[in-house]
Amino acid sequence: MSFKVCVFDAYGTLFDVNSAARKCAAEPGREKFAEFWPLISANWREKQLSYSWLLNILGEYNDFWQITESALDYALELVGLDRDAELKKRLLNLYRELDTYTEVKSVLSNLSTRNITCAILSNGSKFMLDAAVKNSGVKSYFKAVLSVDEIGVFKPNSKVYEMVLDHTNFKIDEVLFVSSNGWDIAGASSFGFKTVWINRLNLPYDRLPFQPDEIGIDLTHVEALIN
Repeated sequence: MSFKVCVFDAYGTLFDVNSAARKCAAEPGREKFAEFWPLISANWREKQLSYSWLLNILGEYNDFWQITESALDYALELVGLDRDAELKKRLLNLYRELDTYTEVKSVLSNLSTRNITCAILSNGSKFMLDAAVKNSGVKSYFKAVLSVDEIGVFKPNSKVYEMVLDHTNFKIDEVLFVSSNGWDIAGASSFGFKTVWINRLNLPYDRLPFQPDEIGIDLTHVEALIN
């Protein structure tokens, strides 16, 4: 597959969205949270996404950090932990410092060696992305870190994918878009990008009109596509 720029989604693709809750659950004195953390983390992520889609439909925009906090409020209330202000603060702080998946740095380094330009395109707020990229040590690999804050609309709106062309010198057929989210892949494919769906959990693909060009279990699949 021929491409000159590799554009990555951030959350769930580069950054492990479950790592904040997982770390918190391992801390002393978190026994009750540890009991429920997988459920909390799953609902946190699900509401984070669904709130962004609903806001798109309603023609409204809240920055993604506000959405992230609101989604956490929901997830904590679901298991009766919503009154623990210290727990909420700790989880939000950890979310600013999400771990990358194990293969991320190696893949980014190899793409750089092969002269493939790398960028991030995310629903995340600018300050969230800047913190995640800096704290994870991957900042040097990216030519651009693009946040929807700039245009006030979320993926999978086509205006978001247009940002890649607006901020780089690349043409649409030179872009490879990589995401772990099937709905994001559908949006990028609809826009005209070549796409790779990172299916870490071996899930069936969403029944949507636009399919990925490639499917891999992790980001090493991207390296295998370099001509």
